[in-house]
Amino acid sequence: MKKTFYSNGKLLITGEYVVLDGAKALALPTKFGQNLIIENSESGLIEWTSYDYDKSIWFEEKISFSSIVEKKNYKAIHNIKNTLIEILHEAYKLNSNFLTESKGYKITTELTFPKFWGLGTSSTLINNVAQWLEIDAYKLLKNSFGGSGYDVACAQNNSAIIYQLVDEKPLIKTISFNPDFSDKIYFVYLNKKQNSKEAIASYLDKRGSVEKTITKINAITDTVANSTELMEFELALQMHEIEMSTVLELPTVQDSLFEDFNGVIKSLGAWGGDFVLAVAKEDPTDYFKERGYEVVIPYNEMIL
Repeated sequence: MKKTFYSNGKLLITGEYVVLDGAKALALPTKFGQNLIIENSESGLIEWTSYDYDKSIWFEEKISFSSIVEKKNYKAIHNIKNTLIEILHEAYKLNSNFLTESKGYKITTELTFPKFWGLGTSSTLINNVAQWLEIDAYKLLKNSFGGSGYDVACAQNNSAIIYQLVDEKPLIKTISFNPDFSDKIYFVYLNKKQNSKEAIASYLDKRGSVEKTITKINAITDTVANSTELMEFELALQMHEIEMSTVLELPTVQDSLFEDFNGVIKSLGAWGGDFVLAVAKEDPTDYFKERGYEVVIPYNEMIL
């Protein structure tokens, strides 16, 4: 019997980095996501195949049950395999039945977005595995990848959320976020995948005391989430960039890459890669394509 599970991708609009320390974050689930398809087999193994959005295979491996139970680590060239074994090992600790009561599986994952876009290849997988095994996705994330968990919340919700860690536990408030000026919002891919773990480690090293920053970001998140005027929205995004630029000791993406852009640009998630948000009164696609940024997606084509 075939079982299929699906999870939404994500974009973090406000609160990047400081969400780890309890700041409010506005996050949006995307129209793109990932399927997990489970079929029973008699192989005594997990036969795993991962497909990219274009149906090409980007990962294919046979994994023994024992390697999951023992959390076997293979050579560095098998990084993806090792990561998958770690996730399945932590899942096994939360619900061992999927190995002890099975003779094997054929498992397939299908992305509906290019895997290098950074929309949540890992978080959608973790949430799908958690759905399959009926375990807590946040526990699985914490025990494997780590992170704030906002991406898992997006995987599980079909509307915008305000996400906050309170006493290290996720507090999720679904909200309606579809401003009248959403046709002025675009998402631009920066042509490089950012390593979230490295970016977070750098932040944790530099952050110092963040109480004042959290207070500022909380206010900005509330403003962004409730903006009814384009100018108010743009100003809040600029204030967010300035504040995080100070904390991270990095220039804003607009200052470093798009100084002459007629509008506002904000980093999303880990700075320096993946997508940025662009606000412009006129369609900015030609501006970005002239500078080598081919992927420019309007708000209504990206956000669920």
